[in-house]
Amino acid sequence: MKLPSPLVIATGNPGKLREIRAILAGQAPPDITGLPDYPEYQPPEETAPDYQGNAVLKVLHAAHTLGMAALADDSGLEVDTLGGAPGPRSARYAGEGALDHANNLKLLAELEGRMPAAARYRCVVALAWPDGKFVTAEGTCEGVIVSEARGAGGFGYDPYFRLPDGRGMAEIPAEEKNRISHRAAALFSLLESL
Repeated sequence: MKLPSPLVIATGNPGKLREIRAILAGQAPPDITGLPDYPEYQPPEETAPDYQGNAVLKVLHAAHTLGMAALADDSGLEVDTLGGAPGPRSARYAGEGALDHANNLKLLAELEGRMPAAARYRCVVALAWPDGKFVTAEGTCEGVIVSEARGAGGFGYDPYFRLPDGRGMAEIPAEEKNRISHRAAALFSLLESL
């Protein structure tokens, strides 16, 4: 089974949308769209306590509201010394509507004197149909958080996330990130399950 057509990627985050499209290149139907193509669409509030709950909430809402198959993810950064925080609240770590810079400043303040700190990116992707059927898959990418930003690529916490080989997530080419990231691992797992 392949990805359904038509298909909407249920995210308004331009970085996620760009990454998902790149990861799915050659696998996605030609009529794949994103939420920016539906300016009237109102996403649901992410109220679930975990990634899977939020991914399923977003994808079922999009599939039902837009009347087509939808793909969504929920992902975040988990830092061991912070008990897994920021976790599912990664995009809102410094408060509702916080931008990447504010989230990174809060993270660095919380980790002051405790870096490098073991961490991972975790992602759950969900694919749903308008009839309410859905499937999910998960992926992770291990690394550490450091105090010095490096690289101009990526988004979110990428400038402070170092891979096990010492390279920063924001330093590696987008093509490589789209092969090794948590989002790539989750999407590849989803494609295998189909």
